[in-house]
Amino acid sequence: MARLSLRVHIFSLLAAIMAVALAGGAMVLWYAHKADSLLSDVLDRDFVAYETAGLLAEALLEQRGLVTYYFLDADPEWLAQLERSRAGFEALLARARTLAPDAEAQTLVGEIESRYLHYVQARDQVLDLYRAGRREEGTALHREVRGQYAQVHLLCREHRALHEGRMREAAHASRQRMAVVRGAALGFMPVALTLAGVLAYVLVCHVLRPIHNLAEAMDLTARGQGNEITALGRRVRALIQDVGTTRHKLEESREHLVQSERWALTGKLAASVAHSIRNPLTSVKIRLFSLGRSLRLSEEQREDFEVITEEIGHIDAIARNFLDFSRPAKLRKQQVSPVEIVHSALTLMRHRLESYGVEVDLKAPADLRPVIADPEQIKEVLVNLLVNACEAMPGGGRIAISVEPGYVDPMGSVVVVRVADTGPGIPAALRDKVFQPFFSSKEEGTGLGLAIARRIVEEHGGWITVKPGEGGGAQFSITLPGREDAKWHRS
Repeated sequence: MARLSLRVHIFSLLAAIMAVALAGGAMVLWYAHKADSLLSDVLDRDFVAYETAGLLAEALLEQRGLVTYYFLDADPEWLAQLERSRAGFEALLARARTLAPDAEAQTLVGEIESRYLHYVQARDQVLDLYRAGRREEGTALHREVRGQYAQVHLLCREHRALHEGRMREAAHASRQRMAVVRGAALGFMPVALTLAGVLAYVLVCHVLRPIHNLAEAMDLTARGQGNEITALGRRVRALIQDVGTTRHKLEESREHLVQSERWALTGKLAASVAHSIRNPLTSVKIRLFSLGRSLRLSEEQREDFEVITEEIGHIDAIARNFLDFSRPAKLRKQQVSPVEIVHSALTLMRHRLESYGVEVDLKAPADLRPVIADPEQIKEVLVNLLVNACEAMPGGGRIAISVEPGYVDPMGSVVVVRVADTGPGIPAALRDKVFQPFFSSKEEGTGLGLAIARRIVEEHGGWITVKPGEGGGAQFSITLPGREDAKWHRS
């Protein structure tokens, strides 16, 4: 006969313990359900009926007191309160009739209702005699009414005692069920303890002891690292972390390698563009300028001439972007007002903004302190954002520009320039890619404009981000560090 494996032993014992636990748990749940159903019935019906019976007795006593008060001072307000109390008693009586669980309770409620009606009729006759001034006749009839009141009050107490007895019976039944549950638990406990002892023996001999031996072999117990399982777990987690760290570093190295390859390719391409395109392109621009001043062109020829000039400018801008990306210009920082940079960019873009039908709203405080930056390069960043915004709104739109101070830990004082347009916006899947080199959503774009803008801002010690605008479109935020001697504080 084949010997059972350790896994089979452990799983067999676990299955036996689980079976005992499930059987005991099922029995406990079944009896708990029964007890809960019983208590729910008591709370939903008998307790409410018991409470209603008590309220009936109180309402009846209140009516008796109101009648007595009226006999003392003949104030009609007591009769008004009596009518309200009578309506409340009848509502409680209807509620008690609904809650009656069996024929006995229904019969008792019916008898209370019948005797109460007789009592009310007799009481109304007494009140009529008193109102007519026939107090002696009213007093004589009042003695009979007191007897009818006592009968109704006694029936209300019997009704309350009936439901009180039912609650006692329910509590007794619940105690009996709990006694059965306790007996079953006492029966299952020895079986579960025996199986747990056997399982503990198997775990100690076949699991814990080998783990201890392994820990001693790895010299973990002599280092004060706690129990062997904890020490081994810590060692395994350290190995997993090392693997994860190594994998992350490999991925970063691969990304840096790809980026380096792109930059190297860009450098070669930029050098080629600089030698092959820029010089002859400059000659073409000069000759076109001379021709434009000397030739007399028709309207159609002038339009063609302007298109040629614009396209050559486009080619020159593409070549300049490649050169700027491959050989970034050295920063020439100076103290400058960020608002003046924005005005300079808007002045440069005035004709393009008008041709696209774009309106600009500028909000900037008059007392904004200057920053240390290269104004030409920051202006280049703003111009790039304005050009992209215009191209995103070919049918016209609005650009909102705001310049405001701020505070960022641990950098300190900053200046934030926000440029928001009302165009179609940037899809969420593309927002993390728009600043990557060579990524462009435009057919004729080089994908370098925003990459150059980010590099310029980062060289100034700041950052640029993009998010959806409040009314649609896209909002770019440029954060630049403030002057080192500026003493701004968080507001």
